[in-house]
Amino acid sequence: MRVATDIGGTFTDLVYVSEEGQVGIAKSNTTPPNFEKGVMDVIRKAGVDKEQLSMFIHGTTVIINALTERKGAKTGLITTKGFRDILEIARGNRPDLFNVRYQKPKPFVDRHLRLEVEERVNYKGEVLSGLKREDIERCVDYFKQEGVEAIAISYLHSYVNPAHEQETVEIIQELWPEVLVTASSNITQEWREYERTNTAVLNAYVQPAGTTYIDKLDKELQEHIDVGQRYIMQSNGGTTRFDNAKEAPINMVESGPVAGIFGAAVLGELIGEENIIAFDIGGTTAKCSLIEDGEVKVSTDYYIERDSRNAGYPIKAPVVDIVEIGNGGGSIAWIDNAGSLKVGPQSAGAKPGPVAYGLGGTEPTTTDANLLTGRLSPKNFDYDVDMNRVREAIQQKVGNHFDISAEEAALGIIRIANSNMLNALKLISIRKGHNPQDFTLLAFGGGGSMHAPALALELGVRKVVVPIASPVFSAWGMLMTDLRHDYIQTFIKRMNGLSLDEMNNQWKKIEKHALAHYEDEGMEADKVEFQRFADMRYLGQEHTVKVPVPNGDWTEEDKQSIIEEFHRLHEKNYTFKLEDAQTEIVNLHVIALGKVPKPTIGKITRNTSIEEAKKEERNVYYEAKGWVNTPVYDREKLPVNKVISGPAIVEEKAAVTVIYEDQQLHLDAYGNIIIEMEEK
Repeated sequence: MRVATDIGGTFTDLVYVSEEGQVGIAKSNTTPPNFEKGVMDVIRKAGVDKEQLSMFIHGTTVIINALTERKGAKTGLITTKGFRDILEIARGNRPDLFNVRYQKPKPFVDRHLRLEVEERVNYKGEVLSGLKREDIERCVDYFKQEGVEAIAISYLHSYVNPAHEQETVEIIQELWPEVLVTASSNITQEWREYERTNTAVLNAYVQPAGTTYIDKLDKELQEHIDVGQRYIMQSNGGTTRFDNAKEAPINMVESGPVAGIFGAAVLGELIGEENIIAFDIGGTTAKCSLIEDGEVKVSTDYYIERDSRNAGYPIKAPVVDIVEIGNGGGSIAWIDNAGSLKVGPQSAGAKPGPVAYGLGGTEPTTTDANLLTGRLSPKNFDYDVDMNRVREAIQQKVGNHFDISAEEAALGIIRIANSNMLNALKLISIRKGHNPQDFTLLAFGGGGSMHAPALALELGVRKVVVPIASPVFSAWGMLMTDLRHDYIQTFIKRMNGLSLDEMNNQWKKIEKHALAHYEDEGMEADKVEFQRFADMRYLGQEHTVKVPVPNGDWTEEDKQSIIEEFHRLHEKNYTFKLEDAQTEIVNLHVIALGKVPKPTIGKITRNTSIEEAKKEERNVYYEAKGWVNTPVYDREKLPVNKVISGPAIVEEKAAVTVIYEDQQLHLDAYGNIIIEMEEK
């Protein structure tokens, strides 16, 4: 039996798959700050047979929480002389261009904790000035006096020659073995001094919290469950072992959300849908990502806290391209200073939660609004729901302000939440030159299926898929992943003067390093697969385009076909190509996948009828229609390939699908709900 758990802002999700392919799910409340307790709670709630467990995979929000809440360690930075202020200088291109009071992001390390040493390596990796041990001793003594808990090291051009950083790590570990140390060259081998330094700093900042959490979870698992294979989800869409995760916890910054995106690609391949907009609505946030031709896009140009007014903080680690907004089931509805209704980004979380939970929450949320409009039923909650209290909260906080009824106010909350989510969907589709009508919307998470059909009508999307295990689909996606490590090396070479021998030797060097890494993890070489990419650009350009390139030794013909593919992809991304211009490689990117056995997804057989699946009829408050008597169906009893026309509601454990007039749905052979526009 394989088990995957995913910690969200409100709920901790679990999916298990038995050897026979039987899928089971469970949800329990997230338990901050002791998140491992929530994991053990959901395992107990699922009734998993602990003796049968062979694999445990875990996704967590601990790292992103530590960053956004500023609850990391007191961190010191050691850098090359003259580069002490690189975190403050940052980049000159500011997002809020006409704001004369614009402030750059405040560095995670105070200036007095940023120390310089006299070492220097040039851009070719040649040593110009050696490292002095006494400089490191001086830094360690100062950091001890200041109570520093973690140290980041970032030297100029260490991406091409990391010798000085490695020597520094060894000296610090000898002088101060208790402190956690991060060398930038162990996190990324890409150029860009500011981005690389910031990534090393953020890794050091979260390392104590990440290490403590992983150790606590590991201890709980060892005490209560005997499972040898324990993995953690990384931001690149793959998994890694617990020990590796502790060395580079920054690679878990989007640990939970990306699993659902990867799961969407796997499911899309199964059902013949290559172009997908993956859409995940949880209790706190809504997340979406675009999958084109079955490919999940991974980039190292990732930022936290970046928006139209703030530059944010770069993280030079491979992360699935994802857009996230603060809108989910627990998002609070409020009135701003101008008198407008807003929903989110503040969330009621798991405690006190929405008013409906009865745990002390007084602010109306999206969940409360869906309850009052009949989309959710009080019968499906684990506790008694006081509908009078829900109605009163919405009326007092929203309805009275606009002089409307509680039901109209609730519908307003839902429409504002949908508008926020629609903007996120446009960011990853229309704003990047894609027509949403060419994509299928795959909706999951506790609220995905409830909001997606309305959003599909707005976007013009023709098909919506609500997958199997949709409330816990991110955890399901973890069960479908392989071990994965990304190796990205800056290697600036012009294509017309490229030596094939030098190029082939560089690929082999990276892949040899990857195989050694997997050997340390106990993975056999014949189970490791490589995928190669080159980040290329026209000479004189700043931006690059990621180009898939062949494995094995390159030939002159390969080189020409790669240049042609770059021209094609550049035109696709930027609407033009310069066929006479020189091209150059900037980075080499090797994805090393350690293949692990995955559960098979079986087809379902049911002899039920639509009438048997029907639970009840209840009034649901729809836009422009008011109260409509709507049939409610049980997903577990829906027959395969039998069509239901909207308006209708399909309920399952921890999720609800709401379809509108002019929409219809059916269950496919794998148990996914397929929603399409009704043919007229």
